[in-house]
Amino acid sequence: MGVTDCHVHINPYWEMRPDALALLGHRDPETARYAREPRAFLEYLDRSGVERAVLVNYVAPEVIGYTEATNAFASEFAKADPERLLPTGGIRPDHPDPLGEVRRLARDLRLCALKLHPPHQLFRPNAYVDREIPALAELYGACERERLPVIFHTGTSVFPRARNRFGDPLPIEDVALDFPKLTIVLAHGGRPLWMATAVFLVRRFPNLWLEVSSVPPSRLLEYFPTLEKLADRTLFGTDWPGPAVREIRANFDALRALPLSPGALRTILEENPRKVFPGPGAR
Repeated sequence: MGVTDCHVHINPYWEMRPDALALLGHRDPETARYAREPRAFLEYLDRSGVERAVLVNYVAPEVIGYTEATNAFASEFAKADPERLLPTGGIRPDHPDPLGEVRRLARDLRLCALKLHPPHQLFRPNAYVDREIPALAELYGACERERLPVIFHTGTSVFPRARNRFGDPLPIEDVALDFPKLTIVLAHGGRPLWMATAVFLVRRFPNLWLEVSSVPPSRLLEYFPTLEKLADRTLFGTDWPGPAVREIRANFDALRALPLSPGALRTILEENPRKVFPGPGAR
């Protein structure tokens, strides 16, 4: 089937705040070119041995700079090869019309998932429970009906203005309980403070997936010693070109060097991504 990188940042970096941009590899001219030239990025995926890439985009103007325009960017970028480029987008947690916006993102822009980033969007994923952000319940319900997965950033962030108290994945327990048909991806597996919490949630709820991007692959078994047993619920991504992530291929090579069975590797790299991100026309 070919492997899928489940967490790649092809973003409109020209929207980023300068201090946030300084942390990313987009400062490199060649990397910056990939965000403007889909064909060049596809050639880079070929050289990296990657068939498909999930293009993680989201909305966080106050912290990072990304606006709602990132959704149209991701959708348009993916048109270069919809079978290989899987666009995700974002939405404000307090959007005034979450039902209409989720429908537009899913049906008109053909996004394959939504990314919510609590430390950058400054909210608790379960803030609908106490009515602090009641629109969240409508948002999750709309994603559930549209069969649109929600990717939550879990764990810490080093970007300026990020609030790491929102990185704890435990509040996502409420979302999993209240929206049992919603596919939920725990990006970064709670790294580095809440990895045990992320594993607990994935083991408890069948609609949750553990995604281990941005954890150094050579150390994955230190942080997730039961990864072999969790293979059928795990996704792998590189977080390229995030801080300290220089090359996609090097990350995949490091993962394959771990003492994981061929079956576990095939499940993580090939089979699971097809279940969570099946591609265009699957919903």
